[in-house]
Amino acid sequence: MTLDRAVLMFAGFVVLISLALATYHSSYWLLLTGFAGLNMIQASLTGWCPAAMVFKKLGCKSGVAFK
Repeated sequence: MTLDRAVLMFAGFVVLISLALATYHSSYWLLLTGFAGLNMIQASLTGWCPAAMVFKKLGCKSGVAFK
C-alpha cells in the first residue's frame, strides 16, 4: 500500500468513526470530521501531513502526493 492510499484510508476511517460517534453519543464529535476535512485541505496545498509522516515510519512506500 502506498503512502497516499494509507493517508486516504485513515482520513476515511476518521470521518466515519466521528460520524458514528456523533450519531450515538454527542454531536461534538462532528468537530473531528471538520478537523479531518481541514487537514486534508491543508495537506493538499502544502504537501505536509502528520499522518503521512507516521505511515512513512511504519514502512509505507512513497506515493505521488506524499514522499
